[in-house]
Amino acid sequence: MPEITHRTIKTNGINLHIAEAGEGPLVLLLHGWPESWYSWRHQLPALAAAGYHAVAPDVRGYGQSDKPEAIEAYSMKNMLADYLGILDALGEKTAVVVGHDWGAPMAWDGAALHPDRYRAVVGMSVPHLGRAPMLPTQLFKTAFGENWFYILYFQKAGVAEAEFEADIPRTMRTILAGVPGFDTAAQALAQKKKGDAFLTGIAAPEKLPDWLSEADVAFFADEFKRSGFRGGLNRYRNMDRDWEELPELATAKIEQPALFITGENDPVRAFAPADGMKPLVPGLKDMIVLPGAGHWIQQERAADVNTALIAFLKEVPA
Repeated sequence: MPEITHRTIKTNGINLHIAEAGEGPLVLLLHGWPESWYSWRHQLPALAAAGYHAVAPDVRGYGQSDKPEAIEAYSMKNMLADYLGILDALGEKTAVVVGHDWGAPMAWDGAALHPDRYRAVVGMSVPHLGRAPMLPTQLFKTAFGENWFYILYFQKAGVAEAEFEADIPRTMRTILAGVPGFDTAAQALAQKKKGDAFLTGIAAPEKLPDWLSEADVAFFADEFKRSGFRGGLNRYRNMDRDWEELPELATAKIEQPALFITGENDPVRAFAPADGMKPLVPGLKDMIVLPGAGHWIQQERAADVNTALIAFLKEVPA
């Protein structure tokens, strides 16, 4: 199996840690919240073996990458500039960009706004829905009313950080393997009220699912002991700023070849239906729903995701 190597590169005025494997056309893998390059541990060697240069950064705010303090440092504009800088640092004019969870909007938006740099795009779990009709936080308040919603809980700096950092191993075990705190249909969340925390009513499971080992949880926990949670949470605190700074996303279309992969049981499907993306993604080749899979799809169903990814990549002109 090809080896995963690590280095730090300079991009957009900061240092990003990247994990990489293989040689060939560049495939950029963007992780979500609360994750790490390690979320792509199954994809890096598989893509390398298939003839690609697979690169997975710790996105800014995570792991061994820089963690600017300012909330606005985590705007979509700044994040996208980081990834264009990765291409430049690697001497590549173009790449295929793949994103999961928060990495998916970053991949979709990058493909929409920089079609000259991204020749194809794959989004996982979160579809491309363009620009909301109003400020996102206003939309969430309208949609959820008095009901608790995690993105609104994340808006006040310091609150979620304190909760998650009080017991990081428990936090990571609960988020990755427990009832997802973003599952709007879960009974535990339906009982929440304003003022409750993310983990209120959610227990850390004693037994982990087959796809997640104790060593995996320990790796994620160690990364967040290093980084804290502020950087990752700051991404949520820029959603209104992104809406104001990127009005072009209302009409920008993704003409490049595109693929969407999600799990049948991914809670995101309840509040972000994928059918809405079709008018904005005319290049969409397929929407794959993996039976029985949840949100952490590239970890849960690594073999299926790898097969779908490589089949898609083989059809993309280098």
